[in-house]
Amino acid sequence: MSALYTIAIYCYGAIIRMAGMFNTKAKEFVRGRQKIWSQLEHFKAEHQEPVIWFHAASLGEFEQGLPVMQSVRQQFPNHQLVVSFFSPSGFLHRKNHPVASWVCYLPLDTPKNARRFVETLKPEMAVFIKYEFWHFYLKACSEQRVPLVSISALFTPKHIFFKKYGAFYRKMLHRFDHLFVQNQSSLQMLKSIGIDRASVSGDTRFDRVIQTISKPQHYPEIARWTKDYTTLIVGSAWPEDMLVIERFIHDFSGKIKVIIAPHLVEPEALNKITKHLSVDYSLYTDSKNLENTAVLILDTIGMLSSVYQYGHFAYIGGAFGDGLHNILEAVAFGLPVTFGNKGLEKFPESTELIELGGAIAIANEQEAYEALKKLMNKEEREVASTICQNYVLENAGATEKIMRHLKGILQ
Repeated sequence: MSALYTIAIYCYGAIIRMAGMFNTKAKEFVRGRQKIWSQLEHFKAEHQEPVIWFHAASLGEFEQGLPVMQSVRQQFPNHQLVVSFFSPSGFLHRKNHPVASWVCYLPLDTPKNARRFVETLKPEMAVFIKYEFWHFYLKACSEQRVPLVSISALFTPKHIFFKKYGAFYRKMLHRFDHLFVQNQSSLQMLKSIGIDRASVSGDTRFDRVIQTISKPQHYPEIARWTKDYTTLIVGSAWPEDMLVIERFIHDFSGKIKVIIAPHLVEPEALNKITKHLSVDYSLYTDSKNLENTAVLILDTIGMLSSVYQYGHFAYIGGAFGDGLHNILEAVAFGLPVTFGNKGLEKFPESTELIELGGAIAIANEQEAYEALKKLMNKEEREVASTICQNYVLENAGATEKIMRHLKGILQ
């Protein structure tokens, strides 16, 4: 199985290189790794201090692990903190983040790459965030006696680790010194395959969104525009999401303001979003006078988490496509949330909030219309808003639980 895995990784690399001739993201995936070894050796030559290594798949996982990274940075100031990314979308947006001494791409998971990376970096500890499980990197850490920790992990019966044919992948989990999982069901699943070095910490995203609402970025022009209006925030919108909310936006134009943050902001992607609007709209980068605009499109990256402060309720996209996007940023600001009803088993916060009354899942345009219309009622919103805020506060604290364990390793 190890040989098949290796072949698959090499084939993946070849496919990405070919795709790079036509696709910008694939091109960056390849280009960004071309100088990784010289960059790694330069970093080690310049820094003799001990290293703590965090690995994240992409931007979302980085934000999820950020509270832990910040705590490590604060409590172990004499260590160098290295962050690696698999995806360009994570690396490009956080390559200069002050929490890290060095940010890099993770070379593909081949035996040679993994051995060279770990032997050169020589981390005192490696922390993998949520879903990142790479066979040869975990093996290299184990062989080099580097303590391995997984944080904010989440498991469901659909994962390959728990299938009859998943023995090769189960071995990856057994290499971890400790796995911090988000909930009790994940812990029980690990125990069912003989993994006892695990505990429930909760999800560090709750700690992250509490940080966000305590010090949000302010946008005075948006504050003025939304001041006298009930405001709907559409977060991480895909065209499939616009299909189910376009009628509501049209019918309530003039009564509400709508801020839409598309998941992708390239011109072609923006066109696929705006073609579903039958009312006036402005792009944030072009907006000089918003007075007569019904809809504001955030054609930028990084604003959404703070812009939720100007909303009263939210629709979060992704569930009708590649998976529901982060609802906790909106929830932390007290916004009741609506979203598609597909694949929610992967997002326990969505199902928990539905049960509590802070969220509504919808299947189609009519259900979206009714749910959003319901949240136009101030009393309905206020009840749901209190539920949302309490939910975030009650689930905070994962970072502290994880740090107690990490300090035991590093001290």
